[in-house]
Amino acid sequence: MTTDAAPIPVPYDPALEPGLAAFLELVERIPLRADTILANRAHFATVIPPIEAQLGELPLEFEHRRVPGPAGAPDLEVTIIRPRERAEAAPGVLSIHGGGLVLGTRFFGTPELIELALRYGTVGVAVEYRLAPEHPGPAAVEDCYAALEWFAAHAAELGVDPERIIVSGASAGGGLSAGVSLLARGRGGPRLAGQLLNCPMLDDRNETVSSRQYDGIGAWDRNNNDTAWTAVLGDRRFGDDVSPAVAPARAAELGGLPPAYLEVGAAEVFRDETVAYASRIWAAGGQAELHVWAGAYHGFSGFSPEAIVSRAANEARDSWLRRTLGVLPSEPSA
Repeated sequence: MTTDAAPIPVPYDPALEPGLAAFLELVERIPLRADTILANRAHFATVIPPIEAQLGELPLEFEHRRVPGPAGAPDLEVTIIRPRERAEAAPGVLSIHGGGLVLGTRFFGTPELIELALRYGTVGVAVEYRLAPEHPGPAAVEDCYAALEWFAAHAAELGVDPERIIVSGASAGGGLSAGVSLLARGRGGPRLAGQLLNCPMLDDRNETVSSRQYDGIGAWDRNNNDTAWTAVLGDRRFGDDVSPAVAPARAAELGGLPPAYLEVGAAEVFRDETVAYASRIWAAGGQAELHVWAGAYHGFSGFSPEAIVSRAANEARDSWLRRTLGVLPSEPSA
């Protein structure tokens, strides 16, 4: 017997519910539809403080640069964050921001770069990629790949070990990080030490059980996902010719990729596509570390940092970073 009823959602961890409410109030105040993307974008831009306020008196420095974009496309704006006291051959992190491929700026990725520069002396580059629907796919992933090429080519100038560069992002940034890794493999491009895919946006089809469990529920629900993917792909969505660089779940083969770290909440839209992606990397003989956090919503560790599950998620991610970048262990968590 079949039914069209929506599957029952996984309940949230009670310790995460206040953070989820704060997320929805701060980030998703305006329902995301095709005709509200620009209003959402304007609101989204007010959520993150400017880079000067993010850095404050920390012993770090930042620099804005314009670097070459993809062939035939405009130059890219990037922001570099590094310790004031520079070391040679530091690890490098290319940060790709979230926002469903329709919202956000590179400064949504700079808090991660600030934390990593403080803890491990990394040099980070945050890239400003073009957004949909004004710039449909593959514009965003091509911009991010161009930023990676520039980063790798200028590693010596930046004081970065070219063998220790990773690409990192959350949500849309996680999907773009996966797409950049696929492009680097396919084009014989820069060799990445790893890809950090945090609650990644991987599949335009939006057909999984988890995508139906969180329809009108929680942070970045099924409706938001549909709106964003249609903005990115238009009439090409669901077709057989969708580029895997844009929707990495479409990749026919996932062998030969850099080691991947994948994390996702059990109570969010992207759960099932993230699990499937990790499983396919393993099936192709690749390295993947997957964490599915019980009762966790999309972006939970940032909005509910004191919850036990958030601390566990942060510690697991930190462990992978230490192993992948070859850096000294962090101080024990408080």
